[in-house]
Amino acid sequence: MVTTQMAASSISAKGFVSFEGLRSTSNVKIECFGHLKQNVRFFHGLVVKAATVVAPKYTSVKPLSDRVLVKIKTAEEKTVGGILLPTTAQSNPQGGEIVAVGEGRIIGKSKVEISVKTGTQVLYSKYLGTEVQFDGSKHLILKEDDIVGILETEDIKDLQPLNDRVLIKVAEAEEKTAGGLFLSESSKEKPSIGTVVAVGPGPLDEEGNRTLLSVSPGNTVLYSKYAGNDFKGVDGSDYITLRASDVMAVLS
Repeated sequence: MVTTQMAASSISAKGFVSFEGLRSTSNVKIECFGHLKQNVRFFHGLVVKAATVVAPKYTSVKPLSDRVLVKIKTAEEKTVGGILLPTTAQSNPQGGEIVAVGEGRIIGKSKVEISVKTGTQVLYSKYLGTEVQFDGSKHLILKEDDIVGILETEDIKDLQPLNDRVLIKVAEAEEKTAGGLFLSESSKEKPSIGTVVAVGPGPLDEEGNRTLLSVSPGNTVLYSKYAGNDFKGVDGSDYITLRASDVMAVLS
């Protein structure tokens, strides 16, 4: 069977009238990853995402319920050493500033206000929310629960997780086999063990009260290998943020 190898690419196009929910005047960004087989109707790994452009006559966007409006942080255009990066190599931002919040939500008989305030710098989960082009900048409307945590510095180790999120410093991969042979970078197994750095205040129960998490900072834990969001610390260490339910065991 003949297959076609495609590297990650971005294509901007107009006039897609066959996509459901998109008008012919919409600007569509298509990102393709992985292998695409010839003569196949359905393409796995095809992502179609279009930002909703808010007309200039609208001067404000007010989120409703437990939603927030985040002004997306601009992607890095240079390396630390000052080298310009091509568009394909620029890191996809996962952070931004809260510029508006909803009125909160009702849980049981209690009204629970949103815990983040305008002006707060936050990180959020990938691939969630609705992108909005507003006031000349890209924004994201998403639920408060999609916010991973508050990060007021440039170092992920300072993250303050929200709700049931946990920040974990990933254990370093083994350099040798049990027999003492050195491993190459490609053969090192990605660890799913790490040390808890910080935890959120816990999820809300049916009465709007916080439920404490079962893990604490300093715990060494085993977590689900395919969960969460990966980050690189300023010191080069690997970190991951995930929900407490993705932590499977505490090791001692």
